[in-house]
Amino acid sequence: MTTVKTETKFSVVNRIKSLGHAIRGLGVFFRSTHAAWIHIATAIVVVCLGFALKISSTEWMFIVFSCGLVLITESINTAIEIDIDLTSPEYHPFARDTKDVAAGAVLLAAITAVIMGLIIFLPKIFLLIQ
Repeated sequence: MTTVKTETKFSVVNRIKSLGHAIRGLGVFFRSTHAAWIHIATAIVVVCLGFALKISSTEWMFIVFSCGLVLITESINTAIEIDIDLTSPEYHPFARDTKDVAAGAVLLAAITAVIMGLIIFLPKIFLLIQ
């Protein structure tokens, strides 16, 4: 028999606990996901390039969104992988498909970020070269 969670009133203590869980989750993500560090390093390079090339506020929004999108999809991918490893410890083709689709989402986000970066940075780099 399942229990239905009843609605509770707003509690600052519970919100702080939730924040603690989210921060712990980020810690798990950064400790267990090597690709996250590659994404962070790439973001740092892109931010430095953005300052060097004096990109506009609108371009900054696209850069921040792109970097965030990649990190968000990577963290969701990590959560899915953790869950699949728990629920399907033996090989199963559906477990493999689930992990591969989640990894594909990260790849799509990264490709999107690269395209946005090229659109923003290539014209500025070409102007510097000329």
